[in-house]
Amino acid sequence: MAPQLAHALPQTWQAPSESAIRDELEAGLMAPQAAVSPKYLYDALGSKLFEAICELPEYYPTRTEAGIFETHAASIAATVGQGVTLIDLGAGNCAKAARLFPLLQPRQYVPVDISADFLHDAVANLRQKFPDIAIDAIAQDFSSTLNLPATVSRERRLFFYPGSSLGNFDPDQALQFLRRMRQALQLGEAGGVLLGLDLVKPSAVLDAAYDDALGVTAAFNLNLLNHVNRLLGADFNARHWQHLGFYNVAGQRVEMHLEARHDVLVRWDGGHRMFRQGERIHTENSHKFSPEGIVDLLQRAGFGDCRMWFDPQRWFAVCHARAR
Repeated sequence: MAPQLAHALPQTWQAPSESAIRDELEAGLMAPQAAVSPKYLYDALGSKLFEAICELPEYYPTRTEAGIFETHAASIAATVGQGVTLIDLGAGNCAKAARLFPLLQPRQYVPVDISADFLHDAVANLRQKFPDIAIDAIAQDFSSTLNLPATVSRERRLFFYPGSSLGNFDPDQALQFLRRMRQALQLGEAGGVLLGLDLVKPSAVLDAAYDDALGVTAAFNLNLLNHVNRLLGADFNARHWQHLGFYNVAGQRVEMHLEARHDVLVRWDGGHRMFRQGERIHTENSHKFSPEGIVDLLQRAGFGDCRMWFDPQRWFAVCHARAR
């Protein structure tokens, strides 16, 4: 069955129109507080740079989350159950989900990611390693809509959203996003979500994680400008900008910005904007959570029976909740 799905990716890719992408980018760049959605961080190079970030000593979330899955593997497997339809949102290189295969033995694996080329390569490798698992890859921007094709089984769906990616949404957006997941689920023993969520912690730890000494996160952020250039026909020069990543204590979120090093005029097909020295383009938020806040958010989204697992420092949480 899996080999027949090996070339399913182009058919499941619902690309937004070029004009819609340009309109979105231009609206963000022309806003009083210029902003570009963090989804545009993930072109092919951006996805590879994020892989490198996950290996950095300062960037604790990936290894901390992995440690939770390793330490609590038996308990997580018993809670989630086996034979699920594992829907991996923001799958990237699919490595996190693949580590769960021995535990969950999914009947079907559905990786979803905005970067079509990167996803295609990752899935090709995965099919060779796990030929007995049906894989239906979907290249999709799921940040505003979540459309699953008929090839995705409706039985015992489990949405897997690790890496605290939910924190990229503002609180109201996160609630709506979880509600869209809830609408896509069937009630049943394993119908639910398995989330990785970063918790509130000292500012110094968070500042270092998002502004590493080697500058990999800076390169990741600056690469967004190259992506925008291709999509919008713009003439951003990454050398004219610098990366900023810091924890906003009042907002309980890490913010990433690109700041103009000097006055710079940026042009694109049909428009332009003068950015003054020190003016910023907001590229990402990463909200941090409390355990109590996680339970409340999931309940408001239509989930219950919440179970959480933590690392020894309680820096990170893995959470499972069932559809009510």
